[in-house]
Formats: sequence, structure tokens, C-alpha cells
Amino acid sequence: MFETIKNCFKVKEIRRKIWITLALLLVFRLGCYIPVPGIDSSTFSSAISSYSFLELMSAITGDSLSNATLFALGISPYINATIIIQLLTVGIPALERLSKQGEDGRKKIAQITRYVTIALAVAQAIGIIINIGVEGDAINTVMFGGGTNGIWSDTVATWLAGIFLVVVYTAGAMLIMFIGERITEYGIGNGISLIIFVGIISTAGITIVEKFETLFTSGGDLSALWELLGFVVLTILEFAAIVAVDLSERRIPVQYAKQVKGRRMYGGQSSVIPMRISGGGVMPLIFAFAIISFPAMLASLFWPGSGFETGVTNWFSSSSPYWYGQLIYMVALCLLIFAFSFFYASMQFNPEDVSKTIQQNGGFIQGIRPGKPTADYLRKINNRITLFGAIYLSLVAFIPSILGIILTAVGATSTDLLSVFSTTGILIVVSVALELEKQMQSQLMMKNYKGFLK
Repeated sequence: MFETIKNCFKVKEIRRKIWITLALLLVFRLGCYIPVPGIDSSTFSSAISSYSFLELMSAITGDSLSNATLFALGISPYINATIIIQLLTVGIPALERLSKQGEDGRKKIAQITRYVTIALAVAQAIGIIINIGVEGDAINTVMFGGGTNGIWSDTVATWLAGIFLVVVYTAGAMLIMFIGERITEYGIGNGISLIIFVGIISTAGITIVEKFETLFTSGGDLSALWELLGFVVLTILEFAAIVAVDLSERRIPVQYAKQVKGRRMYGGQSSVIPMRISGGGVMPLIFAFAIISFPAMLASLFWPGSGFETGVTNWFSSSSPYWYGQLIYMVALCLLIFAFSFFYASMQFNPEDVSKTIQQNGGFIQGIRPGKPTADYLRKINNRITLFGAIYLSLVAFIPSILGIILTAVGATSTDLLSVFSTTGILIVVSVALELEKQMQSQLMMKNYKGFLK
């Protein structure tokens, strides 16, 4: 990978794209530190720590949510909008027709996704402000003319402050979406994935720096040192396992018969159909966590402190104080991962289309008749590979929780580092890094082809 980066900087066009990408990512990180007037960040941060799903959002945004800065909502509204549109594309014929209309259809779907992003950002900002800002006294109503000596009463000032903050946070979410789209268009790699990647890496860096500070100020307490060493070993092992699985694939050999056209002979070559174990990448996990966190999000944002929130926490949460609550949560998450793995695999790989293409080009799989038998054979192989991929994603999702339970049982004082690369974070970091390297290699290959043609 380092050799690829060095070669990319030698090419002017690719070097320009890299600098554009880095500059836009720098703008994103600067926005994560721009404070929003009218918010008490310390009160806001303490309120965030009581919601597990908001802590995960804060980790993805590089602690921007816990600090109540401009980019507090992060890229999550756009991700949720993308997930909703992808699911609706399968069920709504009009969206399905748009997805098959080429570039124009993709532009229309992208525009619809932006509108859905605005709606989700507004709803998310309202929920956070109402339940954390108002009830936690994080909104400063004095600067909006509230109080006994102000222009308006506290109620009117609170409404004005809430509307202002919703507009600001929605604008921040749309600005992040704009930055991601510009990276995709003018830079290298997928902009949205790179923004999530940078957010997770920055959160990890902040946590590691805090552990080093604890190590040097602990006065001889080596617990932070052992936690750092365990974190490094665990990260290396997890990354190696994820890379090994992510790059593995099943290759189905295809033989093409010789054909005589005019005075020339075509075909007679062999090829392969690569079928990756983790063809869906991190998307099944993102889908599963988006669905399973919905009850807890509704309970904590709209009915805080109610019996409904207590029931969700006890019966359907990873932080449940009862073993049966954690067991129900893990089983439901596992089922969702399996369901979305097969759903996403069916969207990416269509055995009938592949079989038809092979037959039209005079190809065949040895020992399998062309047509429907080939499609059935490919579907069988794809289902088996998807099954192992779903098992792999489930193990990755549960490893941090299992390790957290073990560390808590042996008396560990802190498990903060486990939350840095937990579940989706691990796969996102590795998948984005591998995809970025592939993008750089393809850019180099295209440049070499252009030079050869010249």
C-alpha cells in the first residue's frame, strides 16, 4: 500500500486528487471543532453518555456530537437515507425503474436521497435538542433574550434557541453530505466512507492519547499500559482476520467454446467468476444496527424515563442488566445480520443474469448444463458463501461485547478502547482502506494505459 501511495504522488493528476481529498477532509475535521452558540457543551456531553446509541454516533463523528459542535449529527442522516432508499428501491416499482435508467436515473435517486436526508436530519436534531438540550438545561436561553431582564420569556427564548439549533445542525449535516459528494467527484475514493473512516480514526486517536495521559499521571498504576498493549494486540489480530476474509473469494471456472466467425476463430479461453465471502462488506451490519437501535432510539428520545424505555433496556439492549435481555438482543441482531446479508447478496449477484450472459457468449461451467442448471448451481454456491459471510459478520459484531464481559468479569477498570473499533468500526476502517488502495491502483493503471496509447 505504501508503494502504491508513493507511485500515486509521482503522477500529477492523481496527486492533485489526493490533495483535494485531504483538503476536504481537513474542512470536515475543522467543522468538528466549531462550537455552536447557545449550547453548554459540558452538559450536552454528560447527557450523551447516558445513551449508548448516541455514544456510537459520537464515535463515528469524531466526538463532534458529544462536544455539540457544528457537525454534531455527522453523516448518519445521509447513511440512514441511503439505507431507506435502497430498501424502497426493491419494493417500489417506480424507484426500481429509476435505478435501471442509467446515469439519469441515478441522479434522480441521489436527489431523492438528499431530500430524505434533510427530513431525517431535522427529525434527529429535534429529538436530540428536545430531550438533551431542554431537559438537560444544555440550551442557553439568556443569549436568545430569555430570563427576567430579557426581551422574551424563557419559554419563547427556548423555542427560538431550539429552532436555531435545529437549523444549524441540519445545515451541518447537509454540508458534510456536500463534502462527501465532492470527494467522490473530484477526489479519490468514496467520500462518505472516507468521512466515516476519518471520524473513527480520530476518535481512536483521542482515546489513545487520553490513555497515555492516564498512564503518565497514574503514579505507577500500570492498568492503562496493559489495556493499551491488549488493545494493540487485539487490533492487529482483528485487522489481519478481516483482511484475510475480505480478500478471500470463491472462483468458479468458466470455459468458452471456440467459434468461427468469418475467417477468424474466437473463444476457446477459460475465465473465472469471482464470488467474495463478504461481498456485501459492512452494509449488512449497518442495516442490522440501524434497525435494532430503532426501539432504543425512540424510547430514549421521545419517552425518556418511562416504563417503555425501561422495558426496552431490560429486554432488548446490549447494556441490559439481565442476561436474558442481552441474549434476546444478540439473537435478534444475529438474525438481522443473516437476513440483510442474504438480501444484499441477492441485490449484488443475480444468478439468472450471470447464467444468461455466459450462455450468450458461448460459455459453460464444466459438468453443468447451460441455462437453468447453471443458474441453480450459481445460486447454491452464492447461498453457501453468503451463509459463511453472515457467520463471519456475526462473530465480528459480538467479539467486542464478549471481550467487554470478560474484561469486566476479571476486574478491568475501563473498557473504553473496545468501543473505538467495535462492530461496524472495525469493518469500516479495514474496508475503506482496502477500497482506497484499489482506487489508487486503478487510477495508476488508467494513467499507464493513457501513456501507452499516446
